[in-house]
Amino acid sequence: MQAIDTLIHAEWIIPIEPDETILENHAVAIHDGLILELLTSEQARAKYSATQSFDLERHVLMPGLINSHTHTAMSLLRGIADDLPLMTWLQEHIWPAEQKWVSEDFVRDGSELAMAEMLRGGTTCFNDMYFFPEVTANSAAQCGIRAVIGLIVIDFPTAWGDGPDEYLEKGLKIHDQYRNSPHIHTAFAPHAPYTVSDAPLKRIQMLAEELDIPIHMHIHETAHEVDEATEQSGMRPLQRLHNLGLLGPQLTAVHMTQLNDDEIKLLAEYGASVVHCPESNLKLASGFCPVDKLMKAGVNVALGTDSAASNNDLDMLGEARTAALLSKGVSLDPTSLSAHQTLKMATLNGAKALGLGKITGSIVAGKAADLIAVDLSALETNPIYNVASQLIYSANRNQVREVWVNGEHLLRGGDLVTLDQEKLKQQAMEWQGKIDQ
Repeated sequence: MQAIDTLIHAEWIIPIEPDETILENHAVAIHDGLILELLTSEQARAKYSATQSFDLERHVLMPGLINSHTHTAMSLLRGIADDLPLMTWLQEHIWPAEQKWVSEDFVRDGSELAMAEMLRGGTTCFNDMYFFPEVTANSAAQCGIRAVIGLIVIDFPTAWGDGPDEYLEKGLKIHDQYRNSPHIHTAFAPHAPYTVSDAPLKRIQMLAEELDIPIHMHIHETAHEVDEATEQSGMRPLQRLHNLGLLGPQLTAVHMTQLNDDEIKLLAEYGASVVHCPESNLKLASGFCPVDKLMKAGVNVALGTDSAASNNDLDMLGEARTAALLSKGVSLDPTSLSAHQTLKMATLNGAKALGLGKITGSIVAGKAADLIAVDLSALETNPIYNVASQLIYSANRNQVREVWVNGEHLLRGGDLVTLDQEKLKQQAMEWQGKIDQ
């Protein structure tokens, strides 16, 4: 028998690839952090001798969820300014709070709080956009979660830098530091068209092509943003980005609630990805991303939570359910965004949007063993006629019991392995005492 690190048997496995596949009584063989094989449990027991073996009855094993857009440190601002329009929320509450409180300590404590929440909810990879990205990268590396660290760029000074040149200089150092990391990746993260001018955007486009990493940006988030840009420049933001050469497979456009048919065709033609953040968009009344139209046009659409300050959680299973229901309501088509399509949007589509499609997002031999197990034995998820439907429409994040990233066990029986839950709660309360004054 072949000696391996880990063998995971589950009653159901959803590999994501091939599409709409549900396997019963299968197993995943893992060695050196990679998926070796997906095979029947009977075959696995005959072929492999594993250091660790798991038999997960009434569990579904699937790729880890990918949160394709968030701002992890903002977990410390959860609930600080609810029920407000986006620009009021930003300009009168969030930005002043950040100006006063954002520091390395704030980012470390807020990011670790977010990572713990995400791991407990089955997220194995997140794409972050925030200040002091080197701090978030270090925390992610220590706890073992996969992360795409946004190399943020914005025109004005912040606690992290005095302008685009310094942001890019610092960002490139972070990229170099983690270029060979097994689970820390990077992406350029210019904040938005209305906060980043042409010159830095041109430089980002050149550097992204040279380094072969994505560009992650808030685009067409609100009607106000689009109207103001059109009034000032005569162009909608997406057209401006297209003129600057940013529109291409490396671009990951977040929110995209304001799109016309020509822009959808343009996104499809250039192979750009879109990240849909339905709950944040709903809460801030930003509008509806036309997910059904985008997917029918062939655009890769991923899923993100945005920050806990605007959501107010980092629950990807909950986000997936909202996405599926919202798409049906907006399109007036109950077949829009099926359970299987939604699971793909929360896994493989996210990996593709972040440039990680060959590394994670599906249970395929040679990919990283980024896996989660969801317990469907609860009364609330029975009877079980279709496992994919059960995950999207009935299950919740509290049913995530096991999480592995690169084959490392980070959530065992619902308990965090590499993060101290009580310490994180204490830190959060200490920050509340400072901020709520």
